[in-house]
Amino acid sequence: MLTKKEKIAYGLGDTASNIIFQTVMLFLTFFYTDIFGISPAIVGTLFLVVRIIDAVTDPLMGALTDATRTKYGSYRPYLLWLAIPFGVISIITFTTPDLSPSGKVIYAFVTYTLLMLVYTAINIPYSALGGVLSRDPNERVSIQSYRFVFGMLGGLLVSSCTLPLVNWLGHGDNALGYQLTMVIMSCFGVILFLVCFRFTKERVVAQQHKTLTLKAQMATLWQNGPFKILCAAALMLLTSMVLRTTLAIYYVKYVLGEGDLVTHFVTLGMIGNILGCACAQPLSKRIDKKTAYIYLQYISAALSCVAFWLPSEQLILAFAVYFLWCFFTQMATPLLWAKMADAIDYGQWQNGHRLTGLVYASVVFFIKLGLALGGAIAGWLLAYYGYQANTELTELTKTGILTSFTLYPAIGSVLVALIMTRYILDNKTLKQINDDLVAHSQKE
Repeated sequence: MLTKKEKIAYGLGDTASNIIFQTVMLFLTFFYTDIFGISPAIVGTLFLVVRIIDAVTDPLMGALTDATRTKYGSYRPYLLWLAIPFGVISIITFTTPDLSPSGKVIYAFVTYTLLMLVYTAINIPYSALGGVLSRDPNERVSIQSYRFVFGMLGGLLVSSCTLPLVNWLGHGDNALGYQLTMVIMSCFGVILFLVCFRFTKERVVAQQHKTLTLKAQMATLWQNGPFKILCAAALMLLTSMVLRTTLAIYYVKYVLGEGDLVTHFVTLGMIGNILGCACAQPLSKRIDKKTAYIYLQYISAALSCVAFWLPSEQLILAFAVYFLWCFFTQMATPLLWAKMADAIDYGQWQNGHRLTGLVYASVVFFIKLGLALGGAIAGWLLAYYGYQANTELTELTKTGILTSFTLYPAIGSVLVALIMTRYILDNKTLKQINDDLVAHSQKE
């Protein structure tokens, strides 16, 4: 049984991760188009190319962490080794040098690629760490609930403080403001990663009978049916979620016509995220995780559709619907990550190989593809509907932003629900698998 202290320490690692992840999700597209001066079409293509490059490295990182053996464990050491590089590259990415238009594109490509690579190098082992803190399936939901509550607290910090800090530190120079803001955020993130390293412990250690090559590991992994379902669901989920969160700023500024309320809007969404994550464990105790996850996706889809029909002058309703969407969408997130640990157990039960790092890395690969597609589609849709930064938008462009912010993500949520109907690991099956694994380990 883990103590609350250890669960909090683990959660603080995701606070650190989300300082960057949520900044990228909420502000990087806007930073590139309106501060850095890159066209939205180029930004969309940049996101797609960089995130695909980054995603390819995920399985390699997962295999590397599974093979790592130190006195600190297999996954914790990376938090110690990479915390400072992660912070430094985060600052560089949000720095605006005086370059030509083509030079800015090259600079953005290089720095964003480095940021995503170092994010992978620290976040894959961090994610895998959550699967080896405990073997208890119910405890895993609790661990992931703590993780995402504290992760969303990092998002709340980003959403509520970023723009005020940019204005305060920049004194009218938004480029300088973003740079100095990231200095503060990154230093805080480094400290939290070190706290996570210090106060967590790896407990589940797989005794492999033989060492598999990466090719053999991938072949073994692909026999895992629940794992493949999670990959497909993660891809679709992140594509729709990133599309919606990326366009939130544009929705408030141009559809609602309230640019001054952007910080309030995204902050309210983060509060919904936090409360939703906190409710995941109580929900999982009452409803099977698979069933709960499917219905949460349908609720998210319905709320996205409601937002489409709201008149732009109904600000309170618009804020309330976004809050509820964030609440129900993020309630499902700890359930998804707990399912990854369950799929690892299934793989070990199926063929005797516990591929913790590789499973997390491979699912994150599809999450990254979703990030890439969601960010790219957002940029492409902005270009398709005629968006030009800092100009008066036509009604067609505003309608395009509204549709992209509401109806397209709703379709994605419905598809996620349909994919998850094929997931076989309900609570009864998981209990039998866990009992078998415990019995087998006692014989060895």
